[in-house]
Amino acid sequence: MTPRTRRILEFVLDNLVWFMLLFVLAMFSLFIPNYFQLGIFANIIEASSVLGVMSIGLALVIMTGNMDLSVESVAALGAMAVGILFCSAGIGMGLTLQPEWLMAPASLLVALAVGGLVGSLNGLLIVKVKMSAFIITLASFIWVRGLVVAVSGGRSAQDLAPAIRWLGIQRLMGLPLTAWIAITCFVVFSFIMAKTPFGRHLIMIGGNETASYRAGIRVTRNLIIAFALAGAIAGMAGWLLAIRTSGATANLGVGLLFNAFAAVVIGGVSLKGGVGSLPGVYAGVLLLSSINTAINLMGLPANFTQVIHGLLVLAAVLLDTLKQTIRQRLA
Repeated sequence: MTPRTRRILEFVLDNLVWFMLLFVLAMFSLFIPNYFQLGIFANIIEASSVLGVMSIGLALVIMTGNMDLSVESVAALGAMAVGILFCSAGIGMGLTLQPEWLMAPASLLVALAVGGLVGSLNGLLIVKVKMSAFIITLASFIWVRGLVVAVSGGRSAQDLAPAIRWLGIQRLMGLPLTAWIAITCFVVFSFIMAKTPFGRHLIMIGGNETASYRAGIRVTRNLIIAFALAGAIAGMAGWLLAIRTSGATANLGVGLLFNAFAAVVIGGVSLKGGVGSLPGVYAGVLLLSSINTAINLMGLPANFTQVIHGLLVLAAVLLDTLKQTIRQRLA
């Protein structure tokens, strides 16, 4: 095999999910009426905002070789905290700040703090107490959702303050500002993972935690930070969800965990850790959103969505195994 052929093959393997996304968009545009239009593509990006942000935090933890099942419930808790404080109807307290522009960053800080606290607790129990990440985050998935129900009393917070809601209404280049926030998050964290020691250390820890420790990497600190970031980012996803729905309910965000896992796996992040990139995860999020949009346009039952997502995850796992085999032969 020539060096040029090897480089082309490695490029295809590294960006396989993007080629899949382009192929799917091309097929849908050819065979589904009214699919190929800018408004549809804008809706795909807009609909993927909340899931995309949640997938970032989940991907960070999985890249370290760990697991976080709590992100869906943490997002719901962050949304409920924002809803209770800044909504004016239902169980909302109608809190206002002066000047009004402070309400958007203040509500974001509330969501980040709530998520960061839960994520930090998960990280401390997993890293310091040496408990199973699966068990601890599964427990958090349950008790945090229970806390959402207990705090809300099963009721909803409605009519989010206009000073916050405008982020989901105001558009820039055809996209709401919430979509641009999600895109910015992917750009920032992609840079962190690719260009900073912290990002590279997370990948190294996922590849071989023992070797990373012997190389002088502060494994414990980095893992705790990764879980805290996953929680904070999930809280941010809840903030975006509250903006999108103009409030919060006790069952807000149910089902997002599976979709986030699907996006991460389809995006090329190995569940074994040490492999993956956030641009690939974003492509996975867009792929799922594209399929959901196609199903809606064709008028198919919603059950088809789960079937297709499940098959995509299975295909992604098989592709990951195939890619590892090819890379071993290229080495």
